[in-house]
Formats: sequence, C-alpha cells, structure tokens
Amino acid sequence: MNPELFVISAALLSWGVGEGMFLIFVPVYLQKLGADPLMIGSIFGGFGLMMLCAHIPAGYFADKVGRKPLLIAAWIVGAIAAWMMALASSLWFFVIGYLVYGLTAFVSAPLQSYATAARGKLSVGRAMTLTSAMFNLGAVFGPVTGGWIADRFGLQTTFIVASCVILVSVAIVFFLKSQPREEHDSETSRFSMLANPRFISFMSLIFLMMFSMYLPQPLTPNFLQNERGISLATLGWIGTAGSIGNVFFNLVLGQFSARAGLLAGQFAVMMFAFILWRGEILPWYALGYFLMGGFRAARMLIFAEVRLLVHQAQMGLAYGITETVNSLAAILSPLLAGYLYDYVSPALMYPVAIGLICIAIFVFLFSAPREPKPTEILIIDN
Repeated sequence: MNPELFVISAALLSWGVGEGMFLIFVPVYLQKLGADPLMIGSIFGGFGLMMLCAHIPAGYFADKVGRKPLLIAAWIVGAIAAWMMALASSLWFFVIGYLVYGLTAFVSAPLQSYATAARGKLSVGRAMTLTSAMFNLGAVFGPVTGGWIADRFGLQTTFIVASCVILVSVAIVFFLKSQPREEHDSETSRFSMLANPRFISFMSLIFLMMFSMYLPQPLTPNFLQNERGISLATLGWIGTAGSIGNVFFNLVLGQFSARAGLLAGQFAVMMFAFILWRGEILPWYALGYFLMGGFRAARMLIFAEVRLLVHQAQMGLAYGITETVNSLAAILSPLLAGYLYDYVSPALMYPVAIGLICIAIFVFLFSAPREPKPTEILIIDN
C-alpha cells in the first residue's frame, strides 16, 4: 500500500472508533435533552445544511491550494465539535456542537481526491472503498463500547471518551505528506463540467439515490428504542453489526465495477428498510443494520462514477459538487422522515424508502455512466 494511503487509513481507523462510539446515540441523546422526533429530523436537516455549505468551497480549494491543509483543518474542527457535544449541558449547546461537526464534512472532497491521487496501482473504486472500510473497521468497536459506557456511566461520558479517541486521530493526520496540485488550462475550464449535460444529469440521479437510501436511517435508533423497546447497550451491539456491514460491503463491492457495486449497495439498503419495517426480533434488526453497510459502499462508489466524467484537475471541485448533492439529500430526507414518524406512522418511513429506492434503481440502470473498456479512451475534458 502507498505510504500516504496507509497514513490516511490509520487516521480514518482511529476516527471511526471515536465517531462510532457516539454517532448512533445522537438522536437518542437529542431526545433525552428534550427534542421531539420532528425536531430531531429538523436538526439532522440542519446537519445536512452545514454539509451543503462546505463541500464546493472545500473541493475548489483542494484543487487550488492542496489537499493536506484542508484535511488537517477538518480534523481539528471535528475534534473541537466533538468536545462541544461532550461538554454540552443543554440541548442547544449540543445542537451547536453537532452542527459544527456537520461542517467538518468539507473533509470529504479533499479526502476522496487525496485517496484517488495516492491510490498507486489500485482502481479509484478500490481506493475509495478501502479507506472507507478502514474508517468503518474502527467504527465496529465504537457502538458497542459506547453503549456499554452509556448504560453504566451515562451518554455524556460516552461522548467524552469518544472525543479523547478522536484526538488520537488528529495526531496521526499531521503525518500526511503534501501532494502536487494538478493544473488546468484556465480558471474557466475548471468549471466547464457545469456545462456537461452528462455530469448534471448524473448529479440529479445521485440526489434521488441518496435521498431514498438515507430516508429511513436518522430516526431508526429512536424507532428501535421507542417502538421496539431496545436498550442503549443493545442498540450499541446493533450499531456494531452495522459497522461490520460497512466494512464488509466496502471491501466486497470495491472488487467490482463501480456500476455493479452501486446497484448492489442500493439493493442492500432496500433490504435494510424492509427488515426494519417487518422484523420483530433482535437478530433481524442486527441483520438490517449489517445490510445498511451497502449505503456507505455505494456512497464511495459514486465518486468513482463521477471520476469518469471530469478532468483530473477538476477532481476536487467535482467531488465537492457531488458531496453537496449528497448533503442536499441529507437535509431533505430527515425532514420527511420526521414528519412521517411524528404525524403519520413511525414505521411508514421504511416502505416509502423502499418505493423510492426501486425508482432510483430503475433510473440508474438506464442512465448511470459506464466504465470504459481497456481499448477505449476516457473523455474527461469538456
């Protein structure tokens, strides 16, 4: 493995342990602090809004000034936000910390472009899914540890311990080496992808896929605790099953073409929604969370598809635009989930998600980019 890819993988592994300890408990902690389901959905929407604001500037500056400075900044801001949540004594201070944590999503475009440039002989898809698998391997140990701590010492202690682990990741990321910047013909041509109808139409498809796959996720911990009577410790074990699924699907789907992997990932998330909707016993919930790992893998493979449509020097900006579309889906889908949970039926978010995923798969089959054959030449400039 390229040494640069090894360092970024180690940083992601340790960050995954820390984030995994608290992330699944965020909606439960929000409820404990006084938020109702609709408010929780709105807070998740605000989280997505923070992500939306960050990605395009981050992708642009990753191309202009380099990726390493942005990666270090994201890690530091993320650590500060984690400590804000850990030390919060009120709902709104916690929400501020959580929203700042969402702002650190600007790491995505420089991170994916850094991994792409450091991939060596690996394909883009394998580099993406490998680094994602390392993050999720760390997250395997997080939820069960966080649940055990929460049951014995309270949820706030879980956030404090997680924040300490995240500081380890911050220390590791400083060992990254800088990468040379790619130059393009002119500033105008850097934005030429916005005049590419294939790129624009694929962004619309990405929104549909991400909206439908993310819809049932934010309020599922509340659903399991409120409607199915699952304890915090058990919820931690279920979260660990989800992290194992993340690792499994990233490693397995990364061996296939991005197109095939994206298709399989959507099917896996559709099965997650069906099992959470119809399942009635703990092993089914764990299996459902395991299958939700298809979402993480699909999210990474999207970048491999986008890479087929843009010039090397546009990579950071293109990834930033892609993450902005992902974030827009993350803003809107929790609002719909919160409305369905609060005003219609808590379980209705699952069949709605299944129907939307079916539509997304149908559109995907006919319009997604195809990887070129070895004898073909990629058209990457516009």
